[in-house]
Amino acid sequence: MTKKIETPLIVALIPIIILIILLSINVYLFGDNTLSGSNQLTLLFAGAIAALIGFFYGTKWKDMLDGAVKSISSAMGALIILLLIGSLAGTWMLSGIVPTMIYYGMDILSPSIFLFACCIICSIVSLATGSSWSTIATIGIAMLGIGSALGISEGLIGGAIISGAYFGDKMSPLSDTTNLAPAMAGTDLITHIKYMMLTTIPSVIIALIIFLIIGFSFENNNNQIAQISSMQDALSNSYNISLWSLLVPVVVIFMIIKKVPAIPALLFGTLLGGFYAICFQPQIMNEVSGNISTSTLEYLKNSYIAVMDAMTVNVSVITTSNTVNNLISTNGMSGMLNTIWLIICAMSFGGIMETTGFLKRITDSLMYFIRSKKSLVLTTSGTCLFFNITASDQYLAIVVPGRMFASSYSKYNLHPKNLSRTLEDSATVTSPLVPWNTCGATHAGVLGISTITYMPFCFFNIISPFMTLIFAYASIKIAKLKTN
Repeated sequence: MTKKIETPLIVALIPIIILIILLSINVYLFGDNTLSGSNQLTLLFAGAIAALIGFFYGTKWKDMLDGAVKSISSAMGALIILLLIGSLAGTWMLSGIVPTMIYYGMDILSPSIFLFACCIICSIVSLATGSSWSTIATIGIAMLGIGSALGISEGLIGGAIISGAYFGDKMSPLSDTTNLAPAMAGTDLITHIKYMMLTTIPSVIIALIIFLIIGFSFENNNNQIAQISSMQDALSNSYNISLWSLLVPVVVIFMIIKKVPAIPALLFGTLLGGFYAICFQPQIMNEVSGNISTSTLEYLKNSYIAVMDAMTVNVSVITTSNTVNNLISTNGMSGMLNTIWLIICAMSFGGIMETTGFLKRITDSLMYFIRSKKSLVLTTSGTCLFFNITASDQYLAIVVPGRMFASSYSKYNLHPKNLSRTLEDSATVTSPLVPWNTCGATHAGVLGISTITYMPFCFFNIISPFMTLIFAYASIKIAKLKTN
């Protein structure tokens, strides 16, 4: 029997260092295409290095393999959701739901206020549903289409979508992370949300001001107005544009608000989109299937082919505008496969790092830096970011630091709501900024924008961790435990 040897800190850090170096090289060499395979292979390679070192220090191969499998298993729900998001995007594009949103959105939203309005709309939907993922996969896709049609860069649009979605998710009592954080810290949900408002509201206000300022640089001109009109004509000539189609996303959002689980809600939304397409978009059914129906039976056959293709593979509707053609193309479930591949590799790496005890060794060493209340908040925030990078999962980034630091907050006479706020301000909001994190990979796959592209413009997500540190170091509204 091999005796397990305590791993030195520098040794535990080797897989992390190798991972960061190789991922940086990938970004430099491959740019936006890192999701196509280079990052996945890098994560597996770093995991292999961790396994090799772990084996040398006494961890059995079977235990490491079981750890990787267990880690992947924990992400299976998210992977199924990703596949359904791909299929939903396909049927909603086929049925004219997203094109309708784009059509009317171009009427309502001007370039100067678009980013501001986009952030607010996504905030409201996410607050109502408690799900940033669902918000980004539905309203977010539509907003991306509208913004692109208005000539705004994808990075800025993605930043506004994610900023709004994560603000709403963070403040919603329906959110799983918003419920998880106080549970780990030892406080209640309402206390947590009220206390979190102190740092979250200023963060989102600053983000909205930045989006407004950026929006002022965009001006309507006659050429742009003519282009928008041309794109609307292209959409209306190809689709039966109707506000009635918006009933489908309304129904899905209502289901999520009523706490219908994400998987059945997304599946229902997908099927409802397909049904709407069959009923109201006959010309699209024939075009996508590549056949002209001469009878009801033939039309049903064409519709089945079109809907299945939209749910699973690449589907494009050809209009008179090349810009519109790019906006309304969809890859269905197949478009999510690179993201799923990345998540599996990332969770494998995280599982091996956890089984070998390397993550625990690294996090335990962080306790050395805690010398005051201020350093406690800083260390907590840094640990959350560390777990988002290494474990590739926002839930672990909340659970592990929550367990680690609960007693330390009590030791320094700090109310548990300080810990729960720091967990959300640091773990939840930074997860979409890491390309190989389940959140970062998912949003990049859903929106078709690389994480590196939208990351600099996720102002709310960037500001939030700094805001919690500012409050801690300035001793602003730091709640203490009541003493008898």
